[in-house]
Amino acid sequence: MNDLESLKNILADEVGVYRTLLDILQREREYLVRLNAAGVEALSKEKDTVVLKLRLLEEERVRLMDSLAAAGVVPAGASLQELSGRTGDGDFHALRLRMLSLLQSISELNEFNRILIERSSGVVRNALNFLGAFGMNVSPKAAGTVLSREA
Repeated sequence: MNDLESLKNILADEVGVYRTLLDILQREREYLVRLNAAGVEALSKEKDTVVLKLRLLEEERVRLMDSLAAAGVVPAGASLQELSGRTGDGDFHALRLRMLSLLQSISELNEFNRILIERSSGVVRNALNFLGAFGMNVSPKAAGTVLSREA
């Protein structure tokens, strides 16, 4: 398999992993809305795994692009759009468009989830301040106390 075919495979794999990340972010939004902390925590671990996969795929993509540049197929630092134009292969253009669409969706969903998290944090802070106004010494960093272990 030549470098161009290998690059197509890597890009297709990246598109698949980005779809997985988008799915995780959609589930995260649902968990945030439902205040499912355990679900959000589990998804955080899934996101870490997905990001690691993306990092490995990206390193391989860069290596292949460097190899293509060394072979004179594209200039160093060429984009997928340049690669598509130089090779005349429409698959690179299609993969680029899919990746751009997914990245835009991921960015928007990530921003939405960030806003949900900030608002939730604000509600918790306000509740703690409210309780503090009534003389309850509630600190978000304080450890809880077990009052009874009986069922």
